[in-house]
Amino acid sequence: MEEQTINLPQLLILLLLGGLAIRYFFFASSPTTSQTRSATSANNIRAREADVERIQQVFPQVSRRNIMWDLQRNGGNVVATTERILSGRGLEPSQPDLITRYNLKAKLAEEASRRESSDSAVEEEQAKQKQGQAWSQNKGERQALLQRRREEMILAARRKMEAKVAAESGQTNQSP
Repeated sequence: MEEQTINLPQLLILLLLGGLAIRYFFFASSPTTSQTRSATSANNIRAREADVERIQQVFPQVSRRNIMWDLQRNGGNVVATTERILSGRGLEPSQPDLITRYNLKAKLAEEASRRESSDSAVEEEQAKQKQGQAWSQNKGERQALLQRRREEMILAARRKMEAKVAAESGQTNQSP
């Protein structure tokens, strides 16, 4: 009886076919995955556009941009967007001003009272504070320093805007 043996060319063909089979089963999905992702994103964009069109047909007074923003915010839920419009809440997010957001009303009132008393004393005090401020190793002190600087920047911007508005209103009153 003759024994069967595998010679070298047969072994190479067997390894090559095994390698191709492994590659096909384990690594073939990568190129098609990118294709399906792009197709899925294109379908999502078309579906989102169709949703925007549907909502805008029902509510023509709402801008397309606001509808798209709300659909993006709530994950494409048309019902939630429709209910938000019907309830009268509106689609625009409310953004409070910086004075309200950072609770600076008390500092604003304090600054106004200081301004009425003496402007030069306030400027000297601020100059002294800025000279004495150094970067601290303590995290709490750094955070307090940065918060104070943020508040000062917001209040300074408000002062500049008030001065600009006053200058513009002064020019408007002198023009006619």
